[in-house]
Amino acid sequence: MTLTANWSYPTAIRFGAGRIAELPAACRQAGITRPLLVTDRGLAALPITARALDLLRDAGLAPGLFSEVDPNPNEVNLAAGVAAYRAGGHDGVIAFGGGSGLDLGKCVAFMAGQTRPVWDFEDVGDWWTRADAAAIAPIVAVPTTAGTGSEVGRAGVLTNSETHAKKIIFHPKMLPAVVICDPELTVGMPRAITAGTGLDAFAHCVEAFSSPHYHPMSQGIALEGMRLVIEYLPRAYEDGSDIEARAQMMSAAAMGATAFQKGLGAIHAMSHPVGARFNTHHGTTNAVCMPAVLDFNAGAIRERFDRAAGYLGISGGFDGFRAFVQEFNDSLGIPRGLAALGVTEAAIPDLVKGAIVDPSCGGNPVELTEETLTALFKAAM
Repeated sequence: MTLTANWSYPTAIRFGAGRIAELPAACRQAGITRPLLVTDRGLAALPITARALDLLRDAGLAPGLFSEVDPNPNEVNLAAGVAAYRAGGHDGVIAFGGGSGLDLGKCVAFMAGQTRPVWDFEDVGDWWTRADAAAIAPIVAVPTTAGTGSEVGRAGVLTNSETHAKKIIFHPKMLPAVVICDPELTVGMPRAITAGTGLDAFAHCVEAFSSPHYHPMSQGIALEGMRLVIEYLPRAYEDGSDIEARAQMMSAAAMGATAFQKGLGAIHAMSHPVGARFNTHHGTTNAVCMPAVLDFNAGAIRERFDRAAGYLGISGGFDGFRAFVQEFNDSLGIPRGLAALGVTEAAIPDLVKGAIVDPSCGGNPVELTEETLTALFKAAM
């Protein structure tokens, strides 16, 4: 471990129940007067979206709406969103929704002024420096789920519709200028989505905590994020109107995405190609993969989880934590194994090819190879 690192931490966050009312002020803070609100098709028809648009109009702003966003957004959705942004003469984006709406909204703001294809900005080396930073539109992010944490991230995940590979598009200026975290917006989430998104936040914290990279601020945030999920996700799952639980889960989601600046690992390296090929829910897929990955990484992470388990209220150190994870999944209705999500044994070679080139591999505490990933996918089936 080297005691040298480059650190960047999140942005202005307006957190609390009812704070969606401050959306016009957040736009003005970001310098936006003609926002394009980007969300998914399902959310576009719901009252929370209509209210957001009404708030903007009542404040004298001129919003537009774009909702052609797939559950795993792709470059086709992005091209349509950029066209809508330009046609409407917009000067900023409100990324509104769960991971798909947030990621695509951020990518629309990023690509609206670029001339190169989006794949030129994949999170590889310093490819982000190819972008015209001055042409990136300002972003206000409004999460309506509690899991992805994309509202405090500097990247968006896009699926290539031709190759079915998930790609991470990165630029520091993709970090939203202002975030509104209003837990009231998450009250209507179904139980399955509450569980899947909540376990996405948990996976972010677990992998950040496991990563070998030096980032003690992220390490501390990851530990407290795990505690919040363990304590409050069951409450949110059982009673969706529990606003305290919803708020704590929204905090945990932002914490997970902040923490994983320290790194992700095999859970996400596996989940990305599975989601791209089988269109599975990302957080649920992470949860399904987690037990096998914990087993694989045990030798490298046992000591740190031995210390952490007591703080998390779990007895038995690492072994107790590993047992808890499976029990936690079961209690939240998560399937046991990728096969239950529709993944086939025949697909494993292609999944391994996708996983081995995923940027998340670099944060795994044990080196990943095609052989070890093959074994991991088989163990997770």
